[in-house]
Amino acid sequence: MEKSLQYNNTHIHYTIQGSGQPIVLLHGFGEDSTVWQEQAFFLQAYATVITPDLPGSGHSALLQQDNVGMNDYAVCIHALLQHENISHCILLGHSMGGYITLAYAEMYPAHLQGFGFINSTAFADTEEKKASRQQGIQMMEEYGAFAFLKNAIPTLFAKAYKAQHSDKIAALVEKGKQFTTAALVQYYTAMMDRPDRTHVLRAAQVPVLFTLGTADNAAPLQDLLQQVHLPNSSHIHILEEIGHMSMMEAADKVNNHILEFLNL
Repeated sequence: MEKSLQYNNTHIHYTIQGSGQPIVLLHGFGEDSTVWQEQAFFLQAYATVITPDLPGSGHSALLQQDNVGMNDYAVCIHALLQHENISHCILLGHSMGGYITLAYAEMYPAHLQGFGFINSTAFADTEEKKASRQQGIQMMEEYGAFAFLKNAIPTLFAKAYKAQHSDKIAALVEKGKQFTTAALVQYYTAMMDRPDRTHVLRAAQVPVLFTLGTADNAAPLQDLLQQVHLPNSSHIHILEEIGHMSMMEAADKVNNHILEFLNL
């Protein structure tokens, strides 16, 4: 079921499928909620699956305020859950969605029964990464959002998947035409400004899921292995020869890992 919420004069679109334990799946940069279609279809038999379009993605309008950060996106997700009268959920985020998940876990820990990351990190951007994002912003502003995504999206996938599923990657690239430069710049700025949140992992009183890809260049395995031991209850899945888009590249494995997490 497709639904919408008016939030701070902004239209937020989301989809709800299934029944039972609520689980919220937050997509990443340059994506929308449909990137979770394999997971939503599978999990709806076991849970209430909520897949929002983050502000500025898909059918959701951009947040019209200055200095938007991960906390602002987290507050928006909390408003959505309050709108649905959901007091507790499991929250999982891919890449940028993982940064929002961490912000939510820091702000609203009592509302989570578990949280986790699909190819994401609790570390802040390094100075090198910030410089790279700044170059990305300059490219977006000069050539447009789609030109940036057309080059960036294929690099997120492992070599084998790119060779076998060029059609799926092309479809994801095509979706990139929906994005405005303003939205992508807002995301990149928020990512550059986000703090290190490894303390949130250390403080977690609920189970934490980690899904890592050995061929992930955007969230490198060596970085994530420095974090997985921090929570009191970690559930770690390392996917061989999988890149940054594991929910697409290894959908069946990710589905089953999430189901196991739901059943803890």
